[in-house]
Amino acid sequence: MIKISSDKLIKRIKEIVYRGSDRNEILQEICDILEREVPVFDWVGFYLVDPEAERELILGPFVGEETEHRRIPFGRGICGQAAESNETFVVQDVSQADNYLACSLKVKAEVVVPVMKDSSFVAELDIDSHTQNSISEEHRAMLEEICDIVAGIF
Repeated sequence: MIKISSDKLIKRIKEIVYRGSDRNEILQEICDILEREVPVFDWVGFYLVDPEAERELILGPFVGEETEHRRIPFGRGICGQAAESNETFVVQDVSQADNYLACSLKVKAEVVVPVMKDSSFVAELDIDSHTQNSISEEHRAMLEEICDIVAGIF
């Protein structure tokens, strides 16, 4: 469920991206909107490829509880698997997932969407939900479109 339509949400995100600003401010604003407008999104954040470390993600802007997972190697956890495969991962029940990095006992579902710039993985959008089986196909499609838009600021 989304408080406003996916189309309106995507339109708002395009406006944020296209008006230009500091990349981290844009990413933070996107996190804030997604967490506020999608009731089942309880933690929303971006992990960026660390330019100084080979095959490692570093936590960027986010909204939600603090996480100890500020750095994640490619291949480790759902985020690391998405970074390695360049594919969206939707996990409806994290207790059943292999290679899951628990951020909080409250997290029940997760979606991770890669951000690709000219065929290169540059970042990912990570979203946790405190509700099992809460990530819909509508959410996935919307988030993939958002990540395509976000790629323009990398």
